[in-house]
Amino acid sequence: MVVNNRSYMNNRMFYNPFSIIFILILTVLLTFIVTFLFMGLISTAFTRIGFSWYHALILLLLSLIGSSINIPVATIKSTIPVVRDKYVRVFGITYNVPFRWNFHSNTILAVNVGGAVIPTIVSIYVITTFSESLYPCIAATAFVAIITKIVARPVQGIGIVTPTLIPPITAALSAIMSIEMLQMSPDLLFNVAYTSGTLGTLIGADILNIGKIKDIGAPVASIGGAGTFDGVFLSGVIAVLLV
Repeated sequence: MVVNNRSYMNNRMFYNPFSIIFILILTVLLTFIVTFLFMGLISTAFTRIGFSWYHALILLLLSLIGSSINIPVATIKSTIPVVRDKYVRVFGITYNVPFRWNFHSNTILAVNVGGAVIPTIVSIYVITTFSESLYPCIAATAFVAIITKIVARPVQGIGIVTPTLIPPITAALSAIMSIEMLQMSPDLLFNVAYTSGTLGTLIGADILNIGKIKDIGAPVASIGGAGTFDGVFLSGVIAVLLV
């Protein structure tokens, strides 16, 4: 006997063949695999610029811990009311507005340890260790800073935000061009890519836009602290992986 019942067919056409427990286990497993691969890529980037796997893992761990540490360096008088929204969406990414118990018309300017301090120290170490990379690093960093300054956007409640991939792509291209134009050793390519990606983004997005902080009404404006891995940190890492 054939049952010609459209509602019956609709109910039977779509079903989940897996149990809820299996789906949860699969989700956890996939999350672990993706996280492991992501961390592995970051460690690979550090090894390419001269660090051992051991030191790369230490840098990664310090960056993770430091991403939650913001050091206040100044208080800026805000020209607009401080934003009280919890979330702000820009460039397709949702940012969590920093929370402060005491909402005055001031913005706390801070420096993030994991997103700014550690990448800057690593960049300085790379330049001083490989001194012959100084000139291509300066040229590439200046180019990245200019492009990043152009695309950076002040976002109310958050700070200065840039499109995720533009700085690292610019850093990779500028590293290749600077090495070729100055006729330097190709072995320096990774070092120049990381340094220009890190310092170029830091200078172009944050330092050159400090004057705009007073106009965004952010409770806290953290240099290098937009998330677990800020654009300053990721720009250097991604640039190394691209070249």
